Amino acid sequence: MAKKQEKVEAPVVETPVVKTQKPTKPKWEIKDRVYNLKSNKKPISYMLKSSNIYWFDEEKGYEREVKYCENQRTVFVDEMQGDQRMAHIIFRSGSLYVPKEKTVLQKLLSLYHPHKQSLYYEHKPIENAKNELDILEMEIEALDLARSIDIDLAEAIMRAEVGSRVNELSSKELKRDLLLFARKNPSLFLDLATDENVQLRNFGIRAVELGIVKLSQDQRTFNWGSNDRKLMTVPFDEHPYSALAQWFKTDEGMEVYSNIEKRLNA
Repeated sequence: MAKKQEKVEAPVVETPVVKTQKPTKPKWEIKDRVYNLKSNKKPISYMLKSSNIYWFDEEKGYEREVKYCENQRTVFVDEMQGDQRMAHIIFRSGSLYVPKEKTVLQKLLSLYHPHKQSLYYEHKPIENAKNELDILEMEIEALDLARSIDIDLAEAIMRAEVGSRVNELSSKELKRDLLLFARKNPSLFLDLATDENVQLRNFGIRAVELGIVKLSQDQRTFNWGSNDRKLMTVPFDEHPYSALAQWFKTDEGMEVYSNIEKRLNA
């Protein structure tokens, strides 16, 4: 008789359980904190609302009432126990110093108050220093660029800032005003200096000022100044010179640009 084959069971392979780590809330740093009113406001005293305010709790999915009570260990009304002894939140000369021992008030001001960043902000020296450094570096970049750009681009940038008054400036006055503009508003200056349409807009404005090209009174059409032949129609809801700058990049516009350039340099 043939021997009966024994059934061999396949080995059981256990699937490793991957433990997902739940995100942890940032640790609250115990330290003294200073809060300032926005826009550099410095009234003798300013009372911030400390009751009948709400904070949306994303974890629970609803708004929770918060208030500041000196005798409570929480700002959440639904967690308070016993009597609620209300307290005022008063800024003196635009600032409020809160020592590290008053953690409840600090958390209300730093985390839960609805007027945070709209009426006041927490003073953070490291962040402020970083922002100031970024601004200084931007100013240096803008001033370096302002010193190196040619007179045509300088005129185009300043025309965007001061309009037709740029025609009255000498080259030295133009360079001076350009440097002052770069120092005063470095972000806008850098945007204008790297905007390829700035020079094209300036080119179009100069052509209109010299009568080479005419802009209709309704600012909807550009025509040749010599024979009133229509060059282009300004699209609806667009600035005429911005539209003209874009049109100069088309095949037809490039031919007109070359023609105008010859007349300007004649």
